[in-house]
Amino acid sequence: MPDGSIVLDVVVRAVLVVVAFLVLPLLVGQTEHKVMAHMQGRLGPMYAGGFHGWAQLLADGVKFAQKESIVPSAADRPVFAVAPGVALIPYLVALTAIPLSPSLVGADLDAGLLFVLAASAVGVLGTLMAGWASANKYALLGAMRSAAQLLAYELPLVLAASSVAIAAGTLSLVGIAEAWRPWWLLWQAPAAFVLLVAGLAELQRPPFDIPIADSELVVGPYTEYSGLRFALFLLAEYAGIVVLSALVAVLFLAGWRGPASSVLGPLWMLAKTAMVAVVVIWLRVSWPRLREDQLQRLAWGVLVPVALAQLALTTVVVVAQA
Repeated sequence: MPDGSIVLDVVVRAVLVVVAFLVLPLLVGQTEHKVMAHMQGRLGPMYAGGFHGWAQLLADGVKFAQKESIVPSAADRPVFAVAPGVALIPYLVALTAIPLSPSLVGADLDAGLLFVLAASAVGVLGTLMAGWASANKYALLGAMRSAAQLLAYELPLVLAASSVAIAAGTLSLVGIAEAWRPWWLLWQAPAAFVLLVAGLAELQRPPFDIPIADSELVVGPYTEYSGLRFALFLLAEYAGIVVLSALVAVLFLAGWRGPASSVLGPLWMLAKTAMVAVVVIWLRVSWPRLREDQLQRLAWGVLVPVALAQLALTTVVVVAQA
């Protein structure tokens, strides 16, 4: 029988991860409402409910709950129903390996970086399932575009993350944050750029929202979804932003490390994650959507060469220091 304290520790960690998973994506969604409202002059998110539009997110939740959930008659019903969960759950799994501090982490895995990258990549399967099961040509086209983006941007994403892992000498996210040095801000800056851009493309966030281009494909893979099922896809997008922002914070911004980190470590981690998330939202508001050829050219013609060059540089520096 396992020791009672071990069981309690596992239960507490699991509860904290689930709470973070339920709260942080909603906070990102609320922040996106506010940032976009101020940058684009949207009155609803700024004033709904009174003080600074506090009720906008609540109103959106009530709206989705009230909408009828429609399933097309020709749809593959089991796959259609499961797809939103397949898109959302991988981000919950990925969040378990991202540390708020050395002691505040769901699971400090020796290969935590690979675990997070692998779990996050599974989310695109939900998009593919949604497009295929909808029996809608626009949804299927959007799903195929999602697959093309995943294939193009997974390679630079992994290469950029590998550069930091080689510099730190470990695949543990806790170990990477502890090995971080201030001069990495310059040395690993190209890798940070590649990872952030590739991560946005995998999340299909603007300017990489080609699979859900409303002017061409209505809402792409999610065209036939409504009500709470559609809300789950939105929640998956915000959860993906949380995971990507937290990963950038750990790999390139030292995670929880900062003044009085022994006490304020989790707050530093949350603040850095929020800062990256605001950049992600800002890019949505200010950058135009790329064309498919531009997206592929950026991946194979820019990001992959930059990531390979950074990986080679990191390897040379690490070998020279050995």
